Amino acid sequence: MKKWLRRIALSVVALLLAVVVAGAGYEFLGRRSATRDFPPPGALVDIGGRRIHVDCRGAGSPTVVLVSGLDINGALAWSAVHDSLAATSRTCAYSRAGIMWSDPSPDPVTGKGVADDLHAALTKAGEQAPFVMVGHSLGGPYIMTYTKYYGDEVAGLVMVDASHPEQMQRMAKIAPAAGDPESALGPIKIASALSWAGVARLATSLTPRMPNQSEASAQASSAYSTQSLPGALKEMMALGAIFDEAGTFRQLGDRPLYVLTAMRPLGAAELTALKLTPEKGKDFKALWKAMHDEEASWSTRSQHVSLDDASHYVQFDRPDVVIKAVRSVVDSVRVAPTP
Repeated sequence: MKKWLRRIALSVVALLLAVVVAGAGYEFLGRRSATRDFPPPGALVDIGGRRIHVDCRGAGSPTVVLVSGLDINGALAWSAVHDSLAATSRTCAYSRAGIMWSDPSPDPVTGKGVADDLHAALTKAGEQAPFVMVGHSLGGPYIMTYTKYYGDEVAGLVMVDASHPEQMQRMAKIAPAAGDPESALGPIKIASALSWAGVARLATSLTPRMPNQSEASAQASSAYSTQSLPGALKEMMALGAIFDEAGTFRQLGDRPLYVLTAMRPLGAAELTALKLTPEKGKDFKALWKAMHDEEASWSTRSQHVSLDDASHYVQFDRPDVVIKAVRSVVDSVRVAPTP
């Protein structure tokens, strides 16, 4: 009996080792093919010992700057709208430190640090103000912080279902899980720690594409998922400080501001994740809209549009609306009188 148990144990160990070796090999080959198959569109700009990926297209002032939310897509979060926006104005998308093609930073993530990185990257790339800053989700607080420190460069802003600096505290009253991002860190930390074994790469390769997302864009994001995951995790761990910094600046003066709010009802999976009933889910969305009403009040020249048919990734669900919003702000900047 002991002999059989020993053989079973050895077989299990051998199987586990085979899985580990296969996973490590899968990850090694994945990283090598990512570099070969998906070179960075645009340029890698040296900002002083590390590089930030910036992809600028088109011509015309003001220059539109696209700032992604908290995910692993980086510049590719805007793939469904980038070329259309570039057809009428210079348009730059970029990837923050540690995301996609951008080198990681040794420093802790802060709102000011992100703003400084973006400012340095745009300057080194030779991009000229005035800028129309477009922020999705966490990109909203980031473009507010950028405006706080580099306001003379910012002529207008577009918030694409943007985060509110007080959202965690307010959401916690309805959905405690939404107000506690730490609760989601465990699985992400495990996935990041096991990235060498191809866990994150396999998971993202099985994730369905978003609406209007090209196959090439989805494949590139998946190919660089294991490199991007640590950068996204680092941002998630700094959310409180990022929101606090953004919350210190809420006065945009008369800069044109366009706020887009995704109001599609929460799906079954979202309700389960947030531990909400359908009725509480309606309260949650009403709170989200109220916070966006506040965001729209930060400028004396604002527009606020709610979309019943869009999820959080408005730029993929309704790229036409995002394009319209950005062009509206660009046109407002172009006709503004010269001081």
